[in-house]
Amino acid sequence: MLHFEVNKESCTQCGMCVADCPARIIVMAKDGFPSIAVEKESICYRCEHCLAICPGGSISILGLKASDSLPLDGGYPDPVELETLIKGRRSVRSYKSENLDPALFQQLLDVAWHAPTGVNSRQVRFTVLDDKEKVAELRDEVMAGLVRLAKEGMLPKGKEFYTRFVDLWEKHKVDILFRHAPHLLITSAPKHVACPTQDCLIAMSYFELYAQSNGVGTLWNGLAKGAINDLLPETRERLGIPDDHVFGYVMSFGMPAVHYARTVQHREAIIHRAL
Repeated sequence: MLHFEVNKESCTQCGMCVADCPARIIVMAKDGFPSIAVEKESICYRCEHCLAICPGGSISILGLKASDSLPLDGGYPDPVELETLIKGRRSVRSYKSENLDPALFQQLLDVAWHAPTGVNSRQVRFTVLDDKEKVAELRDEVMAGLVRLAKEGMLPKGKEFYTRFVDLWEKHKVDILFRHAPHLLITSAPKHVACPTQDCLIAMSYFELYAQSNGVGTLWNGLAKGAINDLLPETRERLGIPDDHVFGYVMSFGMPAVHYARTVQHREAIIHRAL
């Protein structure tokens, strides 16, 4: 059940929820208040547009009340601040050897969970390593597997460059894959949803920006993704990633051991203005 409820004392009958409903299932009932017919409830996208758009906070749905939501007026970041965040984010490859505060760790995931998904499927799964010792253990396993593949000549064509990382690890304990980051995030989503790969990447983008706004460094880790998902798929199973999931991406993160003082300056955007 949707539990679509309207506070008739505060509802102004403005009809904004009716006009904004993507599924077009909210109508003005005979009494003049918004309503959803029982037979239409299964069509609901569960997007909560009705809850979000109501000026007086008169609508609740799915057991959720407007009073528990954050107000938007005056709550958005200043455009210049957001521009600085976007332009100033860096790929961090040097981390402090400390775990994040558990409350901050959870907050990062909770906020990233609000990222949009195709058809509002909300099926992105966050697989996380929440302790530096867990990451170190995983790193040792992955590097051991790569050492084996390299020595047996089993690295696929185009992936031979991993031998450089193996040599650095074996000879000098230089960790190119995981960068000694204390934490790891992997996004995945069921293959049957509308756009699993895109959902995973969008969620990770939201995670990264919110993390960096909290002073947490991040790294889109394609090398770790290749090792875990492509070269050593048994590692994927070890991490508990379901077989029917598309593997989205890997992100290393933690408190940075470096400090950047300014944004960089890229060349002009590549823009094609279509007819």
